[in-house]
Amino acid sequence: MTTDLDARVAEFVPAAYAAAPGIKRWLDQAGVAPEDIKSVADLNRIPVLTKDKLVELQAADPPFGGFLGVPMSQVARIFISPGPLYEVHCDERDWQETGAEMLRQAGFSADSVVLNALNYHLASGGFLLDGILRQLGAAVIPVGVGNADLQIKMMVDLKATGYAGTPSWLLTLLRKADEMGVPREQIGLRYALVSAEPLAASDRAYLADEYGMKVINAYATAELGMLAYDMVGDPAMRLVESPVVQIVDRDTGQEVGPGDVGEVVVTNLNMTYPLVRLGTGDLAMNIDPAPGESRQGERSIRLVGRVGDAIKVRGMFVHPNQVRAALAPLGVSDFAAIVERPDVRDILTLQIVAPADQVGDKGYIEKVQAAFRQICRLKLDALTFVDSVGDDAGKIVDRRSWD
Repeated sequence: MTTDLDARVAEFVPAAYAAAPGIKRWLDQAGVAPEDIKSVADLNRIPVLTKDKLVELQAADPPFGGFLGVPMSQVARIFISPGPLYEVHCDERDWQETGAEMLRQAGFSADSVVLNALNYHLASGGFLLDGILRQLGAAVIPVGVGNADLQIKMMVDLKATGYAGTPSWLLTLLRKADEMGVPREQIGLRYALVSAEPLAASDRAYLADEYGMKVINAYATAELGMLAYDMVGDPAMRLVESPVVQIVDRDTGQEVGPGDVGEVVVTNLNMTYPLVRLGTGDLAMNIDPAPGESRQGERSIRLVGRVGDAIKVRGMFVHPNQVRAALAPLGVSDFAAIVERPDVRDILTLQIVAPADQVGDKGYIEKVQAAFRQICRLKLDALTFVDSVGDDAGKIVDRRSWD
């Protein structure tokens, strides 16, 4: 069965091969001719491009590894994610329309006034969602992250009807509003798009029961846009119609069968920054109601974890190598980063084995906190000095539980 996605893949791969030297090198090394890729199934002939490998390619051929598919004059924004990995955005209308359709299903409209609380700084999440909301015609309040008191004031004064951001920040705002004595009837939020961290079933129920809020839980990545979503509280998330999403065996590179777990691998169909078979590092179960017959948008995935050691904290991936890079210049010989969630917010505690003459020193503590925040883009909640971190040495330890 030939699909529209097959036709788009058959057009995209040769075009990307011609426009982006990085794509040409990747296919040539694999011995794959671009004209041999005529369908989604043919993509299995191309090796998975891991994010670590993409970082290496960018370092070897800076700044973009040869993956820029348009003249620099057409580039609108350049972001950076852990690695470091540069991400190029231009005019991603496919991303925007895909996301806008998801929001329409949840009840967002051109009449919506939306508090956009994703980060607008360095990471692409805020701008990505901003473009989607504008495609929908909604009015955007670009608050980004932090300053709860001001966000609550804007939410009330501007009669915001929608929220976009992490679920933990939404819950923080609502509970803060209660503490401030803001009457519930002044909270006009009716729709929420939450992303960048798991949504607990109890939190979804709280938003629905206490505020009558309809929630859409989206799975997205900075490089690839919206990939899957859920609006009913099902652990499975429905795939979008495009870009191409495959669930792939990490050893063979081939797609896994229904019910099996593999890595989420995406071909972005984006000529600004063409990526073919990029491995997200996320593991998911493949859910297919009609193998061989279903469209991508009829299939679902259930996210089950991460391939590597990176862990998402407050919507940001943090890798042990980032922590190590931040602490090494300060003489830290070992560390463990502990992530917990006693309530609605991730709590990040850093345990360090520091030079003896620096233990407890206020100035040194401030340097560690600043270095961590600069490299990892997250603020520590607590810093403790220890003699040893034992089995947790050099790790990010996730002690959160999701019901």
